[in-house]
Amino acid sequence: MGNIYVFDHPLIQHKIAMLRRKQTTAREFRDLAKEITMLMAYEATKNLRVKEIQVETPLCTTKAKALDGAEAAIVLILRAGLGMLDGMLELLPDAAVGHIGLARDPETKEPVEYYCKLPKEMPARDIFVVDPMLATGGSAAAAVDIVKNSGAKRISFLCLMAAPEGIQALQTAHPDVDIYIAAKDRELNEHSYIIPGLGDAGDRLYATE
Repeated sequence: MGNIYVFDHPLIQHKIAMLRRKQTTAREFRDLAKEITMLMAYEATKNLRVKEIQVETPLCTTKAKALDGAEAAIVLILRAGLGMLDGMLELLPDAAVGHIGLARDPETKEPVEYYCKLPKEMPARDIFVVDPMLATGGSAAAAVDIVKNSGAKRISFLCLMAAPEGIQALQTAHPDVDIYIAAKDRELNEHSYIIPGLGDAGDRLYATE
């Protein structure tokens, strides 16, 4: 059974407050998203597998621990997920990177895949699916479906902000996936925006409307 982690670290809380401000510029928003993601990634990677190796220090040879097996993979939900990539790569510089593009069907309101490029050897990797906003949970659940269809077994989902509805939807669809949340918000409004939220993460990252 997957776990839900909501961060209460003072640094994350402070940066989330700055992220919410409508006066925050796109450049500041990108920097904050990167910094929050990096802080979250430290906790989300705590269960990565390690192996014992021999290293030579300037004084002697000693045993040490290094990451074991295939490197991790970061899978972005386009386009806003790109805003979390640099923060993940700060801690996992050798990670493979995958991209999943999903658009909402205007009639069914369900997410439809329009692009997917995943790394090789997915079953051997620890997968981190990232998207700033977990609103209805539809896109997150669909992205995890795609990742699982590639054979991946060890999957975590990271978001900057989540609504209770999205958390429940993702956990119901994928109860084995750990969910890491920088801020759990109150609800969704009638347009499926997270309240109080921060607006459209993609628009704020790239100064678009």
